[in-house]
Order: sequence, then structure tokens, then C-alpha cells
Amino acid sequence: MNGQHPTVVAVDTGGTFTDFVVLRPTGLRVYKRPSTPADPSGAVLAGLGELLSPGETFVLAHGSTVATNALLERRGARVAWITNRGFEDLIEIGRQARPQLYALVGTRPPPLVEPERRIGISGRVLKDGTVESTLEAAELASLAERVEGAESIAVGFLHSYANPEHEDAVAAALGELEVPVTCSARLLPEYREYERFSTALVNAYIGPLVQRYLRSLDRATGAERVRVMASGGGAFSLERAAREPVHTILSGPAGGVVAALDAARRLGFERILSFDMGGTSTDVSLCPGRPLITKEYEIAGQAVAIPVIDIHTVGAGGGSIARRDAGGALKVGPQSAGAVPGPICYGNGGVEVTVTDAHVWLGRIPPNAFLGGRQVLDRAAVETPLSSLADQLGLAPIELAHGILEVANTRMEGALRLISVERGHDPADLALVAFGGAAPLHAAELAERLGIPRVVVPLDPGILSARGILVADVRKDASRSMLLRGSEADFAVLRPAFDELERQAREELATEGFSGGAVSVDWSIDARYFGQSYELNVSATSAWISAFHAAHRQRFGFARADAEAEVVTLRVSARAALRLSPTVDLERAADPAAPDAVASVFHDGCWAEVPVFGRSSLRARHTLSGPAVISEYSATTWVPADWQVEVAERGELIMTPEGSV
Repeated sequence: MNGQHPTVVAVDTGGTFTDFVVLRPTGLRVYKRPSTPADPSGAVLAGLGELLSPGETFVLAHGSTVATNALLERRGARVAWITNRGFEDLIEIGRQARPQLYALVGTRPPPLVEPERRIGISGRVLKDGTVESTLEAAELASLAERVEGAESIAVGFLHSYANPEHEDAVAAALGELEVPVTCSARLLPEYREYERFSTALVNAYIGPLVQRYLRSLDRATGAERVRVMASGGGAFSLERAAREPVHTILSGPAGGVVAALDAARRLGFERILSFDMGGTSTDVSLCPGRPLITKEYEIAGQAVAIPVIDIHTVGAGGGSIARRDAGGALKVGPQSAGAVPGPICYGNGGVEVTVTDAHVWLGRIPPNAFLGGRQVLDRAAVETPLSSLADQLGLAPIELAHGILEVANTRMEGALRLISVERGHDPADLALVAFGGAAPLHAAELAERLGIPRVVVPLDPGILSARGILVADVRKDASRSMLLRGSEADFAVLRPAFDELERQAREELATEGFSGGAVSVDWSIDARYFGQSYELNVSATSAWISAFHAAHRQRFGFARADAEAEVVTLRVSARAALRLSPTVDLERAADPAAPDAVASVFHDGCWAEVPVFGRSSLRARHTLSGPAVISEYSATTWVPADWQVEVAERGELIMTPEGSV
């Protein structure tokens, strides 16, 4: 791959910064620049202009927030929805889950398609794929007129996962229109009509905007090839990402999980909690040997059932704003200062105290070491707003700054407990991998609260999501719902369907130049006890039933060996590894680590002079003890008292409590 494409650029557009990783045969370069929320491509193009030589050939790997922002801000296309007559409003009725549990009358975000653009037509397919009633030719002929004015069209029929011919007929009838059509059975051939319909509708809603963005970026950058990070942890071709943009909703965070697990594995840690704290939010994920995939995902009130890495997000980031709530208590987030104006200390017009401002005030972020010294933070500007808020809360400024960090830590601790302890996993068996610009500042304290014995801070933690996008496998997922139990669910019966799904996945990868031994394939089954309404995913082998019992016991604390297991959906994941190597071994340390500077830091209730180490000057097998600050271009690491750090062979920091084994 490197021989064909001497330069690969990975870009992750975040809420505060846009991160770049440039891999050339001569080495690796990382870069951060402020995001341009009004037009994400602005920061991307500006960064590429600064990093690449004129005429340089390169491949662009991109993690995009365009799809996410379009949904959150309701800036998608004008959509027409075509379905079975009598089921036009199913996409708004949804499930029985209450959006606000204790509200007498809950509120929901407005639907993505207005009632007048929901079109019901004849035709019905039964759950076994049998056609009960056919489509009427006159209705098909009139569809083009009925969808007039639509910028995108979504089509979803009952049980089309078992037989998609009616959806295909509707798409064919609309073929002359220059409007994209999303068919639910082609996008997601799976059981549960509401989730399938909602996913198709989301895809249609964000489709035109994402397509314009990706194709414009492709032209403007001049990249030889563009790959887009998908929510399931793999990379897609630009063509598929434009056709199925719903797969890019968790694009950037998925790259972070992939890179976090890769970094931990190099150190021999297979079971991790990934902890990604950026400027706007914190994303956490449990990886007990592999990223966990879920299809029970919701964003902006819309169900999205495509496979995504199971990531839990809370509104706690470096830019999270501190304020006094209506009850007089200190609250931090979810509102964020974002990239514009950003924290007060950035000097860009911010006036509200943020988590980053609290760190700067307490001395944990040395003002002259931010972004490798490229930007000097203004600590003095924080004093007046911090004091004003402290007066409102009846606190001293130093107490407020410390309290802001404690409140943020409590929110993030809850998120980490949710994905570990509440799922039956002991944090003592896990490693916490901290990345994002702010996570290494909080990681040791959170590990101490949870009883996690070790923290890993990868190289360039502030741009780790971009590293994950750089190295992510090219991936194709294929699935099919079958609803089989008893003798019908024997693995020998399932094998022909798996073979067909694998053939489809391999053909898709072959169009991108990957075939034969370059492709690895995994089979898995979504299974449940007959009568349940939820499934667990297990590896597809002849012993899948035993594996399901074990998985059920792990997740829910019991198994029902006397109950009948049911196959719901077959899944195939085909991957082609790019085999890029963005890491190299460090030189071995010849002398003890020496600090580059000393900073005044408030910790353990008092101010003290604390050594500041430049990470670029640390060597393999260097060790140091807290309290200490480790400063680098993309992040700052806080090492509390009674913690120690060892530098691994490839530069990762391994933090452990002093005295631990």
C-alpha cells in the first residue's frame, strides 16, 4: 500500500479541533488546527494546504461529522417517504419508550418527514417472503408526480427483508427522477420494521448533504483516493459512504476506539476501556478483546440500526461550560464553548469558564506549552470570570476550579461504570486507554475512583482518532434476518446463507482492490431465547447455542439452558487490512528522565512546584513519579502524587499507582 501511495493523510473533524496525521515513507507528522463548524471542509482544506507539497500524490482517510451535525441541527434534505398503505405514520409512532420518563406529556424532536410527504401504496409481503397482494401498476406510474419537490426519497415495506421485490419495483418506477432513493431492504435487510424504516429515512435525510460534501472534498483536495471512516470501525470507499452516509454518523469516535485497542494490544493489554475526552464531549467504550458492536443506537431521537461500535457519550469535554443551575449548584456541561469562541484562556473571545480554564488556573496545563508552544494560553484572562462565578456559588476561585474538575470527573466516572460494572465486567481486569486532548489530564484520578490498575496514554493522544482512521481496515458488513429455531437453527442449515453473505461482502471489497488472502471474514449470529425481544451477538460456529448461553449469563447474570435459542439475524464482516505502520521503537533511556521546566500546580489542597517533562524528550524505559506534568503537542498528561509512569518501547505511557504490581 505504501509503495503505491507514498503519502496517506488521515483527518478527523471534531467540534473544537480538526486533527491531521500525515504518513510518508520518511515518517509521521501530526497537526491540529481549529475546526470551522460552519463549513468543516474549510479546516480540512486549510490543513492539507499547510501539510502537503504542491502536486504531492496522497490518499485521504476521513472521519466526518457532517452526517451527525445535519441530524442534530435538522439541516437535511426534504424527504418523501413511501410505504405500505396504513403504515405511513409508523416512523413517527416509533416504539413505546418514553423520551422523558417522569414527564406527563413527553416531547420528541420533530419527524424527519412531514405527514403530507408520507405516501402509502398497495402491496403486502408476509414475514416468510410470500406476496399476499401485488403492487398496482397505476400507483407505481403516479409516484413520480406524488413525490414532486422531494430532494431525496426513502422506501420501506413490511417484511421486505424477506422479499425486497416491492421496494425494488418502487425504486425502478422512480428511476428517471434525478433524486436519490434509499430502499430499506438494500440498506438494512433485517427484522423490526420501525428500526429498518428509521434507518432508511435517516440515510435519505442526510444523503444529499453528505454526498455534496464528500464529492466537493474529493474534487477540492485532489486526493488520489478518499476513504471514509464508518461507525462500525472500518473504512468505506467514498462511493459507498456517499450512497450509505448513515454509516458515518459515529465516524470519528469509532476511529479512536480502533486506535486505542491497537495501542493497548502492542503492550499486551487485550481488555480495555477507551476514554476519549475532547473539547465538546467524552466518548467511552468497552473492548473486552475486541470492539463491541451494537445496532441499538439512537441519535437526535432517530433510531439507527446499522452496526456501530458501542460508544457511550456524555457532555463533558475540555470546552464544557461551568455555571450555577437554578438550584444554586455547580453544573458542568453539556453546553460547550466549542471551537468558536472556545475557552477563555484561548483568547478568542470566550467569556464562560470551562474545564480547560480550570486546568490552566490550577497549573495542570502550563500556558506556554499548549500545542507545543504554538499557542500561549492566557491564564490571567480566566481570573475575573472565575471569581465572578465563584462569588455566585459562595466559593473561593481555587475551590471552584477544583470543583469544576470534580463535577466533570463524576460525570465521566458514571459513564465508565455504565459500560463496565453495569455490564458485569470488573474494572480491575481492564486497562484505561486515555486519549483526546483532555483525557490524560483526568485519567489517573478516574482510574483510582474505579479501581482500574493501569492507564495507557498512547502517542499523540490528542489526535488518536485520526490515527485510528489512518490504520482502520477497509470493511464490508452484510446481514440477513431469518428468525429460525429448533432444528432449523442448526449450523449446517445456516451455512448456505452465511456463504451467500460472505460472497456479497467479498465482491464489494473486490471492487476496491482487495481479494483473496488479503480479506479476512467473521461470521456471527444475533440470537435470543424464544419469546425475548432483544438479542445478543455471538460467534457463528457449531457451538453457537452454548456460546449464547454463556453470553447471556455474562450480560444478565443468568442463562436458561432449558429454553430454546432462536436465530434472529446472520452477520458477516469482511475486512482488508491496510498494513500501515505509523509507530517506531524509541531509543532506550541511557540516563534518568530530566524535567524541562517546573510549574506551580495546585494539588492535594496546596500549591507546589511540580516538574514538567516534555514527552518528546522521554525515551523507552524512562520512569518518573508524580506529581508531574507531561507536556506534548496534542495533549497534557497529569500524573498525581502516588502514581508512577513507565515509557514503553514505542513511546506509550503506562501509568500505575505506586506500589502496584
